[in-house]
Amino acid sequence: MTSDRHRSSATPLAAAFAALIVYASLFPFEGWRWPPGQELTALLALPWPRWVTPFDDWSNFVGYVPLGALLLIAARRSGWAPLPSLALGLVLPAALSYGAEVTQQFLPTRHPSLKDFALNSAGGAVGALAGAALHAAGLIDRWHGLRQRWFVPRSAGALALLALWPLGLLFPAPVPLGLGQFGERLRGYALDWLDEVPWADPVYEMLAAVPTPGERLWPPAEGAVTALGLLAPCLVAYSVVAPGWRRVVLAAGALALAAATMTLSTLLNFGPQHALAWLTPMVGPALLAAAGGALLLAPVGRRVACGLGLVVLTVLVTLVAQAPADPYFADSLQSWEQGRFVRFHGLAQWIGWLWPYAAGGWLLGRLASRD
Repeated sequence: MTSDRHRSSATPLAAAFAALIVYASLFPFEGWRWPPGQELTALLALPWPRWVTPFDDWSNFVGYVPLGALLLIAARRSGWAPLPSLALGLVLPAALSYGAEVTQQFLPTRHPSLKDFALNSAGGAVGALAGAALHAAGLIDRWHGLRQRWFVPRSAGALALLALWPLGLLFPAPVPLGLGQFGERLRGYALDWLDEVPWADPVYEMLAAVPTPGERLWPPAEGAVTALGLLAPCLVAYSVVAPGWRRVVLAAGALALAAATMTLSTLLNFGPQHALAWLTPMVGPALLAAAGGALLLAPVGRRVACGLGLVVLTVLVTLVAQAPADPYFADSLQSWEQGRFVRFHGLAQWIGWLWPYAAGGWLLGRLASRD
């Protein structure tokens, strides 16, 4: 058993997916109270809903399939035997769903459901069985062999980040590929928490005095955000891939994936007739410039790629923090946070907010390591 088996990218992906499922299940985390007239034992019995919601039903089933598969694969890659791995993939999603459904009874805006628990558990079971089938067919071992040929050891963190990057792009951003605009929302949360707290008045006044970005970014700055947003995942990939043609393939894949994901996000928000509205006259040249830059940087060493990636991510989040929310962006956020995308709200939003910071932390750790 090689030590790299204990560093499967499925492990951080499963942990991130479980955390995001909990967030989506308990959003918006407001109005916590004990259910009126309910005993503790009564809360453990979930009710069967009276309404029929096909979209929610499919979402509850499909949303847990990846979790079951990732848990089983992570356990198998960590050296677990087949039966304990399958048990983990079956039991943990069901336990997570049951805990989330019971907790929903303390939130007035959420409705616990025995049907949701059953669909979540079924989705996790299907995912675990699919993962077991993939492992039995040798496909996971083939992926491991491919990973060894393409990526250096200890690359699980980078692979997890690269797998999560397109999910973050699905959440509407103020500028195409402009991930990481978390500061303004964090300031709003802090103001809500500190409101009417006497000892925190100085901090509250300081935060309230911070101006909100009002003017649109200068067009070249918007182009820079898009270019840096594409260059960042390329440099994360370069940090775990030796110089050569494989880096060129990964850069081309990042460009194609970014275009496809942005098109899908715009289609979901504004309809098929506006699917390419994100591709403005400034975005196209920015993507080509980023692709050209990625090709020029393909020969650099992995440590240099880590350092350049930190610089790119720092400039990216600095520029994105200065981008205001235009009316179209605000309309997109409303449709995600209150409308038909609420089931995917937590998953995409938190990845879009935190991905640059997580990538920067990983690159910093990689740069500080001896290898």
